[in-house]
Amino acid sequence: MNVAIVLVAAAAAALGMILCLAITQNLQVKKISRLNPSICPIDVAAFRNLANPAEDEYLRLRLPPAEFRVVRRERLRAMAAYIQLAAANAVVLVRIGEAALASEDMRIAGAAQQLVDDAILLRRNTTVTLIWIYAALAWPNSGFAAVRVADRYDQVSGTAMLLGRLQNPAVAVRL
Repeated sequence: MNVAIVLVAAAAAALGMILCLAITQNLQVKKISRLNPSICPIDVAAFRNLANPAEDEYLRLRLPPAEFRVVRRERLRAMAAYIQLAAANAVVLVRIGEAALASEDMRIAGAAQQLVDDAILLRRNTTVTLIWIYAALAWPNSGFAAVRVADRYDQVSGTAMLLGRLQNPAVAVRL
């Protein structure tokens, strides 16, 4: 009976922690987007290297266990920083897409809708990935990778560049 009570209490505490993280992250991104509505560049290649499971396995084989855990936690913190930047960029891209939805050109409106949809999905994925990263910080030997967020970020960037080219074909757009 005592084990069941402890498990229920632990589950409730974990749920509370997840909700707190999701809410505070949401509020932080809103503050950032009000202060600085620009896109922050992200080195996607470096992020992919951090999230690469083969790199983690290489480090696991080459480092002593205690040192591996330290290095793994640092890599996870760096991944979290990249994820937070991607989430902030997603908020800005949603606003850009929403502003372009009012266009009379159907190609622009279609690209804007695709950008909004992709950016919202990226934002949701970053929230879930951050929860997994924070859990992996507690258990650094877990096999966690965030490659899907990098793929989604590439897709959102491509959609944003398409929208930019449709809105202003004379200007080169790069995210």
